Amino acid sequence: MIFKKKITSAIRAIKISNERGARASLVEELFYDFNRSRSQVYVMNFVRGIFFGAGSVIGGTLVIGLIIWVLSLLGHVIPPLGDFFESLTTTLKSTGR
Repeated sequence: MIFKKKITSAIRAIKISNERGARASLVEELFYDFNRSRSQVYVMNFVRGIFFGAGSVIGGTLVIGLIIWVLSLLGHVIPPLGDFFESLTTTLKSTGR
């Protein structure tokens, strides 16, 4: 009885190991089907990095622009805030070249 349980657990472990190995080899085959050479992988990652950086800059610019726009709207609603922004704008214009 104990011997039979050991054999059953060994067979189960072998099945799990074979399944993991098959999955790993399938993932490797898919990777190599899409990427034939290392240089192609490097170029693809470089291009992805360029677009990620550009997207981050554009997104940050849009968010900052949106914040400035909302604050300018609030400057008309809340007078002390408007005075602060006006003095800030005057200071920036006077120090600008």
